[in-house]
Amino acid sequence: MTEEAIEIENKAIAKAYKELLKVSYQTLTANDKKLIRHAFEVAVDAHKDQRRKSGEAYIFHPIAVAKIVAQEIGMDATSIAAALLHDVVEDNPDYTIADIERLFGETVARIVDGLTKISSLKKDMDVSLQAENFRKMLLTLNDDVRVIIIKIADRLHNMQTMDSMQTDKQVKIASETLYIYAPLAHRIGLYNIKTELEDLGLKYTEPEVYEDILSKIQDSKEDQDKYIKAFSKVIEDSLNTEGLNYEIKGRPKSIFSIRRKMVKQGVSFDEVYDKFAVRIVYKSDIANEKFLAWKIYSIVTDHFTPNPIRLRDWISSPKSTGYEALHITVVGPKSHWVEVQIRSERMNEIAEKGYAAHYKYKNNDNKDDNLDLWISRLQEALENNEADAVDFVEQFKLNLYSKEIFVFSPKGDLKSLPKGATSLDFAFSIHTQVGMKTRGAKVNGKLMPLSHELQSGDRVEIMTSENVKPNANWLDYATTARARSKIKSALNADTKEIAEEGKEILRRKLKQLKITLNESSVNDLVNYFKLSTSLDLFYRVGIGTIDNTKLKAFASSRSNAFMSYIKNRIRKTDVPKDIDKDEITSKYDMLVFGKEEQHLSYTLANCCSPIPGDKVFGFVTINDGIKVHKKNCPNAVSLQSNYAYRIMLAKWIDSSQQVYTSQITLSGIDNLGLVSDITKLISGNLHVNMKSLSFSSDDGIFTGKITVEVKNQTMLKNLMDKLKKINGIDKVTRV
Repeated sequence: MTEEAIEIENKAIAKAYKELLKVSYQTLTANDKKLIRHAFEVAVDAHKDQRRKSGEAYIFHPIAVAKIVAQEIGMDATSIAAALLHDVVEDNPDYTIADIERLFGETVARIVDGLTKISSLKKDMDVSLQAENFRKMLLTLNDDVRVIIIKIADRLHNMQTMDSMQTDKQVKIASETLYIYAPLAHRIGLYNIKTELEDLGLKYTEPEVYEDILSKIQDSKEDQDKYIKAFSKVIEDSLNTEGLNYEIKGRPKSIFSIRRKMVKQGVSFDEVYDKFAVRIVYKSDIANEKFLAWKIYSIVTDHFTPNPIRLRDWISSPKSTGYEALHITVVGPKSHWVEVQIRSERMNEIAEKGYAAHYKYKNNDNKDDNLDLWISRLQEALENNEADAVDFVEQFKLNLYSKEIFVFSPKGDLKSLPKGATSLDFAFSIHTQVGMKTRGAKVNGKLMPLSHELQSGDRVEIMTSENVKPNANWLDYATTARARSKIKSALNADTKEIAEEGKEILRRKLKQLKITLNESSVNDLVNYFKLSTSLDLFYRVGIGTIDNTKLKAFASSRSNAFMSYIKNRIRKTDVPKDIDKDEITSKYDMLVFGKEEQHLSYTLANCCSPIPGDKVFGFVTINDGIKVHKKNCPNAVSLQSNYAYRIMLAKWIDSSQQVYTSQITLSGIDNLGLVSDITKLISGNLHVNMKSLSFSSDDGIFTGKITVEVKNQTMLKNLMDKLKKINGIDKVTRV
């Protein structure tokens, strides 16, 4: 570069830096400006030899990211400094995290370290690795949420400047943006950035579609402006009469959202009925905000007929992102549907800046810090490492976009939950320990099952008991990530406890069969019983699924195999034949039907060939009994719509987790405290769940019936033996 060109570039860099200070949303103190200046100087030095693919000096990128962080997201000086430094450690070996901490302190260093970790994740990978890295990225929330906010700003600037990249790279980065970054921006409340990320994502993944919609929006801009003027004219007189200080703006819907509507509704651009929204932003102090919002609502609906089912009141119940507004859809001039958004200036700032504005007003409105709450909830979900990464990301994205319901605690506190949440989800949303000890729930004063789906406005009271603990059925009732991860953790702890007992039982039983419990014999047992791990083996011994008879068969096959080995060859007939993976797996090895989970004869349908673990349903045929199909079988829709009466619920289960209902009758001499002794014994038994009980006493003779759920006969026998030992009980029999 010539000296003249260098001088021009340096002037442009200085101008960009000054602009950054000018556009900052926060008020910057002298110390703030000093910090930002220092960060700028270090970034200039670190990137002095770097250029972007477009040819411009690399330093323009961190300045642009800092500008997004300062202006569009409205973050503080610490965030602006970290944004300027976000690529320094990654791109220049002369700078380390220790250097950043020495120069700028622990907070800036922690944020830069989090950003460096994300950037060091591999870029070329399959979807499951990408998902796993997304999980790791979200774990940095535990360090500092500003890491994610700056990363979103970094991604936005990269998306804005991708023109000089190869097409395949553009598509990859744009797809990742739509898959991960846009939903994340949405959840953090950065709606403007989410919209821009989605539009830019569409620009590179479907360029023809993007350009087509963009040109149509530009062509119709003049008409749109005229329409907004006509709409405003109708209500302006009424608004002015009330002495309101307001502004009416028209806003075209995003290209991405118009595209989504076109695809979802199967319509053309011209047929999408609400391509723009009208926003009324009014000045107000905090005390009168709500009153004025509803006053404007009544003025708008006096002039234009509202669609009653399209009213969204996020002023009385703000979204969990902090978003507040009234949304109404009305029939505007020329009979067009128009979405009208009513917001105060404060609400508008929160909608545009997200949490930065929320913090600015936080002291005035005493609202809960929803961001911290969201991060802690998210952290719990992330710590559940057993979930498959792709499933986790899909579940995470579903939770991001899921509609919210608002339910009340008995004291009148409002809780936000995803649509479809149950009484059990509500219990876990209060506190993990409340969830773990839940024995029942009252919804609007009426006792309801834990699986009951809550509706907005429900008042929910959770009843707890120290004797209750989660069971496998709870996973069928819980829908939120928080509840499911806690239940799984509790069940896993239970499984490990039983497995510890099982290991000692196995050691004793093998000793009787002259076999030592060691790594070799455990591996042989795991292979023999077609299991995945030693934990599965010990657990099955602990609950009695693998009993003496099965262990003797194993010992016999082992000695036969040894004898055959001496004769030079293992005879395959002496050990169980390998089971084809399409027939059975160690995790899902049994099909059950109906709500009662009955064991019935069936055949697997050839059209979709379901395997254990698939989501399935049963279809009752005329000649061939029950045929089992996958839920996404090509014939599923036809069968379910034309022969609904022949469809049976069906699911694959793990037989070791299967529970069986059994009834026990007891009789004996009645004495004080007998019923209490019986219920205490059953409640204290880890592996038995009591479903019902009835007792009666006649002239000193006591009789009782108890229905219990157990995993196998051994457990039932152990329970009956313990019941016989209770003082006063004479006879215990199984019905």
